[in-house]
Amino acid sequence: MKIIETPIPGLLILKPRVFSDDRGYFFESYNSKKFEDCGIPTLFIQDNESKSGHGVIRGLHYQLEPYSQCKLVRVIQGKVYDVAVDCRKGSPTFGQSFGTELSAENKLQFYIPKGFAHGFSVLSETAIFSYKCDSLYHPAADRGIFYNDPALEINWGIDSSEAIVSAKDKVLPLFADAEMNFKFDANE
Repeated sequence: MKIIETPIPGLLILKPRVFSDDRGYFFESYNSKKFEDCGIPTLFIQDNESKSGHGVIRGLHYQLEPYSQCKLVRVIQGKVYDVAVDCRKGSPTFGQSFGTELSAENKLQFYIPKGFAHGFSVLSETAIFSYKCDSLYHPAADRGIFYNDPALEINWGIDSSEAIVSAKDKVLPLFADAEMNFKFDANE
């Protein structure tokens, strides 16, 4: 597995070794020992999967401490533009976002540590999106940021007139008004 660092410390892109032949392909999508050896000691305890159509934007979501979640995400079918926003107060990249294209073809995975809001837009006709989380969903801690906050300058890769957004996500606060309780730790 190749670890690709992003401009925001803690956010990592993981490129697995893929073995292909005339039968198809095989790759190891998760191995706790290999992740630990690469400096990602996260133990994932919950898997989620979603299927969405073209133009769907899900996010930007997070859970407050002490229920925050690390996520390992990938696309099983289709293509998405995946985004994480640094919500760690005191971080040199606080309020900055980073996005990357994840697809069934490139098989990249995106590691998002605690303290980040997360979302994605579907660029293909449909997409099946897989999440591994290190803590359980806790509804009372569920929070988010308005996906189209001008201060974040996120280009979701789809025309805004085609965006399909849930009623809940349409009324999320702007970044400046969102409730956050994450602290940046330079030692992590």
